[in-house]
Amino acid sequence: MPDYNKIAAGFALGAASPVTSGIEDVIYIFNESDFNISYNSTNPLLVEGLTPVAAGGKLYKFEGTNNSFNAVSKMAKTAVGPRYTEEIDFNLAGNSTDIKKQIQAMGYGRVKAIIVNNYKSGDSTVELFGAANGLIMSEAERNASDEGMEGGYKLKLTNPDKLREPYPPRSVVLAPEGGGTASPTSTLIGIEKLV
Repeated sequence: MPDYNKIAAGFALGAASPVTSGIEDVIYIFNESDFNISYNSTNPLLVEGLTPVAAGGKLYKFEGTNNSFNAVSKMAKTAVGPRYTEEIDFNLAGNSTDIKKQIQAMGYGRVKAIIVNNYKSGDSTVELFGAANGLIMSEAERNASDEGMEGGYKLKLTNPDKLREPYPPRSVVLAPEGGGTASPTSTLIGIEKLV
């Protein structure tokens, strides 16, 4: 039986790095077919490489403000073991045809998304959502008179119907370009180079 199916440690709250809720107001989205993902050979929860399939493969950075982004992972027990539903809620300011094209593309195609947690302790500062089955745009709402959104879109990315993830969101840990140990800083530098 693989080690990740056995409890291997206990945990306690620490005073040095208290838990912090929320994610940063940035998400990185990429087309499912544009990148190869490399996982740690002994821990499938760790992403150690994102490699563009072709010269055109890149991440797209969406920025927000005032804690307008959120990410959720929920476990459900199934006959074959736990499965996870993943959701990312975010806002897009504007109503241009370019924005509408992006929303439409995310509704038809599958994407994967990277979020940055506000809680920056351990190896889960940066997480990948939709690693196995991708995400699709399941909700896109624009209320022209919504003063809170200023006429922009409220969007939700989630797993396609009947395709939950076999693991919780994967942690992204990219080592520095010259080699060395991965850190949140080296991971974010590596991600930004792919934007």
